[in-house]
Amino acid sequence: MVIEGIFSPTHARGHPWELFFIGLVYSVIAVVMSLWVFRGHASIVMVAFTVIAALPFVHKMISTEGEYDLIHNSERTLMQEHSKAISMFVFLFIGMVAGYSLLYLMLPDAVVIDVFEVQHGAINTDIAATGNFIEPTTALSQILANNLIVLLLSVVFSFLYGAGALFIITWNASVMATVIGYFIKTNIVADGSSYLVVTTQGLVRYMLHGIPEIAAFMLAGLASGIVSFALLKHDWDSPNFKLVLKDASFLFLLSLVFVLMAGMIEVYITPVFY
Repeated sequence: MVIEGIFSPTHARGHPWELFFIGLVYSVIAVVMSLWVFRGHASIVMVAFTVIAALPFVHKMISTEGEYDLIHNSERTLMQEHSKAISMFVFLFIGMVAGYSLLYLMLPDAVVIDVFEVQHGAINTDIAATGNFIEPTTALSQILANNLIVLLLSVVFSFLYGAGALFIITWNASVMATVIGYFIKTNIVADGSSYLVVTTQGLVRYMLHGIPEIAAFMLAGLASGIVSFALLKHDWDSPNFKLVLKDASFLFLLSLVFVLMAGMIEVYITPVFY
């Protein structure tokens, strides 16, 4: 797309917040196109269109990280570079959530049903599975089990498809936007609160644990993508390949820490406020 010519990964590394606008624009365009072409399957097609639009940009980002691993031999330097990439992924995710959420709130209810049909189904399934929890430790174990599965999918997708974890980001963004949009609409109708108050509550309630979750998935995806890139470059017998494996292992372990952090926030911190 034209946006790739305006925002290059190299430029975005110094301005990660710009990815917010890329995620927002891509998600809005994807919803409009999916309604126009495949309205009956818009809830899935919009995710696919968003992924297709963002894929070249994200693939360049992961390739750049792979190049850094092959030319740098300092773990500290690599972590500094990877932190920039993760921040870009997080802003991309937040932009997608913002785009989907805005359309959830602005579109007529009949259209929202078509656009977010599958996402509503995922939310209802999750509520049914978690609604009877009594002990926080039980809730935490279920959440961690689910997030670890998603984490492994991020690893597999990134290893096989390079930027495959982008699908995980986009799908989670669409589900989180559905939850936030539904929360805002329901609470405004229920107690007459202002949009600003309810929107702030919805964002804090779900993004508080959602951001470290996405960071975890992208750390795991980045780790796998770096290894995949090195293998495709036939650098498995180079002196730096051991460093690539070491770096990827550290990223994966860090992703597990973020998964645990997100789960604990969701179970022990968010309920204090909500």
